[in-house]
Amino acid sequence: MVKDLFERIQKNKGPLGRWASQAEGYFVFPKLEGPLSNRMMFHGKEVINWSINDYLGLANHPEVRKADAEAAAEYGAAYPMGARMMSGHTDWHEKLEQELAAFVHKESAYLLNFGYQGMVSTIDALVSKNDIIVYDMDSHACIIDGVRLHMGKRFTYKHNDIESIEKNLQRATNMAETTGGGILLITEGVFGMRGQQGKLKEIVALKEKYNFRLLVDDAHGFGTLGKTGAGAGEEQECQDGIDVYFSTFAKSMASIGAFIAADKDIIDFLKYNLRSQMFAKSLPMLLVKGALKRLELLKTTPELRSKLWENVDALQNGLKERGFNIGDTNTCVTPVYLEGSVPEAMVMVNDLRETYGIFLSIVIYPVIPKGIILLRMIPTAAHTIQDINETLSAYEAIREKLENGTYKEIANRTKVDLDAVAE
Repeated sequence: MVKDLFERIQKNKGPLGRWASQAEGYFVFPKLEGPLSNRMMFHGKEVINWSINDYLGLANHPEVRKADAEAAAEYGAAYPMGARMMSGHTDWHEKLEQELAAFVHKESAYLLNFGYQGMVSTIDALVSKNDIIVYDMDSHACIIDGVRLHMGKRFTYKHNDIESIEKNLQRATNMAETTGGGILLITEGVFGMRGQQGKLKEIVALKEKYNFRLLVDDAHGFGTLGKTGAGAGEEQECQDGIDVYFSTFAKSMASIGAFIAADKDIIDFLKYNLRSQMFAKSLPMLLVKGALKRLELLKTTPELRSKLWENVDALQNGLKERGFNIGDTNTCVTPVYLEGSVPEAMVMVNDLRETYGIFLSIVIYPVIPKGIILLRMIPTAAHTIQDINETLSAYEAIREKLENGTYKEIANRTKVDLDAVAE
């Protein structure tokens, strides 16, 4: 008997969807209101916002707002219409690509409409069924989904583990000798959940022993790391060893879009084989002109990056001085690891928002092991020392409540409401 396709969906809404009735509108799909900033409104209250990736505070920079408004007035939101190969190509798209390539020290670059779909499609275009992919087991979902499209062999290596990388490169080499294909190694410049940089320099050094190409997703490194802000490769002095460099505009550039950069022959190939761009409308001029202004500010106002790192250091040092575990982050991403159950975590986040006016992202099982609560903060150049001090005081208060059982008692008392979350 053929089942109704929707039967499974209606009975099992997935690991996140099953929380919807308890969590939606507050813990997931929350509604922050007001101008994008260090402080916004949530459920009618002002909160210190640690959950947006506006690293350099460009989202409401007056020059950015002016450039966006002028581009919208001149071009509207539709121009140019059509895919770039057909009718959506302009000099401005080319200008942005040229400036991005120069900024990240690559020969050529190509614009992508969105980071997620762009990464998926880039992986798909770069490899054939005879090629082997080697990638970090903690890779972002866009990498994992891109790898899923691959019809050939793939190997995962332990997170940021050079010994495991080399072991899997050996396996991939043996396999490639059989298939007649090549090897693509994929990692991230910055792992956005835990804040560690990918071990790019060590990976590049392995090219002396193994024949592979390196694709790096540097979404969180672009604009924040390196002497000029060119990212994790510049920070680790190995940008030349990155064969295909990827980043999104959704973090430091505070916009929509993304790009890939590489040698010209690789970009020329991708332009004619990247399905997510070949069959999609061109990036609107509003976003192209806005990205040019954002890139200009990224290059000409290093004080924004300096302010960002002042805030990062103040927040992370303050947490460590107070005995909090922030793991081994060496980037702006600031995780705080606590011990507790999922219901305790939900009560804690509610307390942070309602009592202390702190809005941040919470990560729990199944993303991380049971019994661990990860509170993730993204410092920006827009934050102030007052924001940081208030947050540090709030953390001391919630830790005490977690350790003395206050949150557990509340969770137990409201068990009926939290049953779906606790499953």
